[in-house]
Amino acid sequence: MQVDNQTDVTEFVLFGFHGSPNQKNALFCLLLVVFWVTVCGNLLIITLVSTSKNLHTPMYFFISQLSISDILLPTGIVPNMLHILLNKGGTITFINCMTQFYFFSTAEIFECLLLTVMSYDRYLAICKPLHYTSVMTYASCVTLVLSSWFLSFFTAFTDTLAASKLKFCGPNIIDHLFCDLVPLQDISCSDTFPLKIQLYLLSIPFVIIPSLIIIISYVKIIRAILQIPSNISRQKAFSTCSSHLTVVSIFYWTIFGVYVVPKRFQTSDVNKITSFLYTVITPLINPIIYSFRNKDIKNALQKPIQKYL
Repeated sequence: MQVDNQTDVTEFVLFGFHGSPNQKNALFCLLLVVFWVTVCGNLLIITLVSTSKNLHTPMYFFISQLSISDILLPTGIVPNMLHILLNKGGTITFINCMTQFYFFSTAEIFECLLLTVMSYDRYLAICKPLHYTSVMTYASCVTLVLSSWFLSFFTAFTDTLAASKLKFCGPNIIDHLFCDLVPLQDISCSDTFPLKIQLYLLSIPFVIIPSLIIIISYVKIIRAILQIPSNISRQKAFSTCSSHLTVVSIFYWTIFGVYVVPKRFQTSDVNKITSFLYTVITPLINPIIYSFRNKDIKNALQKPIQKYL
């Protein structure tokens, strides 16, 4: 059957996790709880930031945008994972596969850009405190976020368009958790070299440069913190960026583990576990890190609870 994207395959088979039926049932329950907690936790942060006046600052505005991304990412992946676990594997149509890949790419690219913006925000707050309020105005924050969303949607569209032009004329079995570009390239019967070149070129402005900006920002931040004479002030300054640094470390280590580490050092199971970490676990721990390690969010959460009690 020939379709417009010049492929003989109209659907793919996703294997998901291997294991016994009991293991898959236990994983289904765990994944369902994790997904529910992730959505509720990130919705709680969005609600607190939008309703609490003490959280109407650039840093918390960016955190609320991160929560939106952390809801979008698992929402496009986890429901299909649950379906696969219940049915011992599952099929996904070519169109749904490309749609899943599009929203997955959008969330990942946006998080890369937003974490870079947040590192710049922390750099200004600690290294340039006198210029912070004049640079990080509400208009500039909105512009940075909207620009990040626009670039994410546009870049994800170009990636998805390139992936949709791949030809699949042989096996349609994807031994992975969701539709990602690497497993799609593995089963494609067309020449994937132009697509790899395109991805390498796109990785420069969306992965390499953001990583360098984050590293340079934190080198300057740490240098500025070490120059503060008071231990209390030094600890307070570091605590304002420790949560962001933790999130950045977890996110980029898992991303590099999947897309940068050579394939000969990866197995199918290791790739699945790493992908599971940054698509399911990272969106779960982000609100936990910002809630338990941030006094302002804890105070904003305690006020309505105390009022209710």
